[in-house]
Amino acid sequence: MLGVLTGFAVVWIIILTGYCIGRLGVLGENAQTVLSRLAFFVASPALLLITLSDADLGTVFSLPLLVAAASALATAVLYVLATRWWLRRPLPEILISAMSSSLVNAANLGLPICVYVLGDAAYIAPVLIFQLAFFTPFFLMMLDSATSGQRTSLRVFAGQVVRNPIIVGSLLGLLLAATGTQLPEIIHEPVSLIGGAAVPAMLLAFGLSLVGSRPLTADGGRRADVVLASAFKLVVQPLLAFLLARFLLGMEGHLLFAVVVTAALPTAQNVFVVAARYDEGLLVAKDTVLLTTIASLPVLILAAALLA
Repeated sequence: MLGVLTGFAVVWIIILTGYCIGRLGVLGENAQTVLSRLAFFVASPALLLITLSDADLGTVFSLPLLVAAASALATAVLYVLATRWWLRRPLPEILISAMSSSLVNAANLGLPICVYVLGDAAYIAPVLIFQLAFFTPFFLMMLDSATSGQRTSLRVFAGQVVRNPIIVGSLLGLLLAATGTQLPEIIHEPVSLIGGAAVPAMLLAFGLSLVGSRPLTADGGRRADVVLASAFKLVVQPLLAFLLARFLLGMEGHLLFAVVVTAALPTAQNVFVVAARYDEGLLVAKDTVLLTTIASLPVLILAAALLA
């Protein structure tokens, strides 16, 4: 338990450092953008390539992938059913809120927490692949249909997935692991060093993004949506993951802890990007991301106390 709390402390101290850097303006106005792009396009793919190339694929990608997919889908469906007639929002806005309630921050917080709390970045790989290859494209197709009345070609989304650097790094790592291929040391070492920059860059960038952010300061008649989506994200989704993993799949020990922690991660910042793209549910997306990020710490510590 002490090791788990130490892992959380490391993550949040680096986030706090990023926040202080942002408040002081040490790195200039574009620091968050530069660090985020460095992590997304360069360091994270390298980290996942190295991590997955040495991973036990049978352990990581069988039951954890099933739990990640089932808990996310069930949470989104339950949210839509619970709010469709109660809040009476337009369908595009409901879809954004459903994303907010079920799409986890697998990259910016998931990777660091898996490294420092769970001890292995490979635990987040099933979540990343499920979300990037299926869950997010599914929501985008639904949003395209709801906002334009036209169906979006699957070929377009397939192209986007293939061009995603995190997916590319993950697939290369999986290929190396599946074939038992070892990278030559002259390639492995620099890629490993570059991958080592992913976690601090993501956490510092996340801390920078919190400067000036305040949840629920602008009502806009959507506070109920934000609170409900946050509750589904931090309570319903990890609870569903636990029930499915423990009682239906018989998982226990560290693997059970891992799937619950990854399900309890806060809402992904990508939801706000999608909301801005479609100009729907912007307030709900922004405030849910911030509120779940703040409130996820006690939820994750509770999960650690009960399961670690």
